[in-house]
Amino acid sequence: MKLVRHFKNFGWDDVAVLAYKEGGPYKGVTRQILFEGVEALPCQWRYFEVEPGGHSTLERHEHVHNVLILRGRGQCLVDHHIHDLAEHDLIHVPPLSWHQFRAAMDAPLGFLCLVSDERDRPQLPTDDDIAELSRDASIKEFIRP
Repeated sequence: MKLVRHFKNFGWDDVAVLAYKEGGPYKGVTRQILFEGVEALPCQWRYFEVEPGGHSTLERHEHVHNVLILRGRGQCLVDHHIHDLAEHDLIHVPPLSWHQFRAAMDAPLGFLCLVSDERDRPQLPTDDDIAELSRDASIKEFIRP
């Protein structure tokens, strides 16, 4: 394991820039895996970058996320609340909370995300879930299914 990886242009030495996911309802998102869990610290630390006007998948899981905004600005939906985001903001995503991150139209949104090595796969919303979330007009306007 390399002990030091130098940072440049929102990337790190020897860290591949990957597709966010294989297919799915998202726009303009990349992923970098910065650290993989080891026995002493079984977690994964990742950097996601959302291009201006882009968004992550609307999803939920049984595991917790902790997010730190490093770059840019935007908004996120966590559970039934929309939050404005700026650099250095911290976001806690509780288990089974619907969440989605969106970059501002004129700025990227780059964030670190810390999750456990042992985690479940994302759950995408059903039509009933979208209908329930859309009862709130601001959430209906925000989400990109």
